Amino acid sequence: MARKPVFAGQFYEKNDVLLDKQITDCFNDKNGPGDLPINKRSKKLQAIIAPHAGYMFSGPCAAWAYKEIAESEFPDVYIIIGPNHHSHINAVSLDGYETPFGLVRVDKEFATALLEKNSELAADEKAHEEEHSIEVQLPFLQYVTKDKMHELKMVPIILGDIDYKKLATDIKEVIVEQNKKVVFIISSDFTHYGRLYHHVPFSDNPKEKIYTSDRDAIDLIEKLDPEGFMKYFEEHMMTICGYMGIAVLLKSLKSAKVSLEQYYTSADLEENSRYLNSVSYAAIIFN
Repeated sequence: MARKPVFAGQFYEKNDVLLDKQITDCFNDKNGPGDLPINKRSKKLQAIIAPHAGYMFSGPCAAWAYKEIAESEFPDVYIIIGPNHHSHINAVSLDGYETPFGLVRVDKEFATALLEKNSELAADEKAHEEEHSIEVQLPFLQYVTKDKMHELKMVPIILGDIDYKKLATDIKEVIVEQNKKVVFIISSDFTHYGRLYHHVPFSDNPKEKIYTSDRDAIDLIEKLDPEGFMKYFEEHMMTICGYMGIAVLLKSLKSAKVSLEQYYTSADLEENSRYLNSVSYAAIIFN
């Protein structure tokens, strides 16, 4: 039985017509790309990193990444990796996800092969039930693949604590063995700052320091340096929730042209914000 859209009506509109308008507005927003995708599907794309907050906050940022998906070649499967905010369980869903736009099916052949290779992963539908990091990506993905809706398949993975190097190796092996064209979608917000998030490493010039902290992490992402990224994450006690998925991605790619398409924080959206609490959003593409 497919997972129901638990966070519809909270993170995004639960009515399909209103949701379509909401996503359209994200593309046209002043913080979005400013126009809708051109579905020529002529570009080559390996991966995106996109945020997973409520669409009123992070949707315009996410639109930058999904515009690239819309304008790139359609793969056999999207490997969607998000954090498990609730436990250390590393879980794959085999049942698929429903959204107000309909069902997103799982590539069970790929998912099963990956589960057979990696003992740290489990097929665990319950672990996916309360987690939003995958669900929030799907309406955007469906919106930009309307022309391919019936061909759309994914492998949804949520990660707690895992050997990211082995998982990256296992994913690459399955890709080769099954001769699949894949695009990675890494679901992650960046710095969570403030007492609300139990993270106040500095109190003076918070905006400047949040930007600098995120920029240093993104520099390592742009260099495709998983070891450097993980070292920076640990040494600076970063609060990038999808860090494990990012590390898996960086270890999976041999080479890529990496581009930061958009970056802002939730505090930037508040008039005269004092940056007491803030979550950072980034849209990064890997061609």
